[in-house]
Amino acid sequence: MRLTRFTDLALRTLMRLAVEQADLPTTRDVAATMEVPYTHTAKVVARLQHLGLVEARRGRGGGLTLTAAGRAASVGAVVRELEGAGDVVDCDGTAPCPLRGACVLRGALRRAQEAFFAALDPLTVNDLVAAPTGPLLLGLSSRAARGAEGP
Repeated sequence: MRLTRFTDLALRTLMRLAVEQADLPTTRDVAATMEVPYTHTAKVVARLQHLGLVEARRGRGGGLTLTAAGRAASVGAVVRELEGAGDVVDCDGTAPCPLRGACVLRGALRRAQEAFFAALDPLTVNDLVAAPTGPLLLGLSSRAARGAEGP
């Protein structure tokens, strides 16, 4: 199973916000830390807001914060929501597979996909930023902030 870039960035954004201790990072800050385009990050943040995992405040003193629901969110649930309920393979697409009526592969892949999600279910966003990841993220955030301000 391979995650979309969108889901990958969403998880990294949640992790980045989970380690923030004082200042509220902006979407630009998160994009710089993760070394991804601002436009992609803005779309991810909008989706995470819609899901109630992130709160964004505009203006002076604004920025992004992880909600309590975001901190406690199951990684499996987040990935399910962002990846959607689609099958791993598209048996019914524009050129339907001639085996779809009698194929056991489709069911096996669906079970494998659910096992993948189930393996992520016990993990929370807070679990993802336990040492050594959290301290590394804080270091990246500091380095990105220094880069934006200059030497």
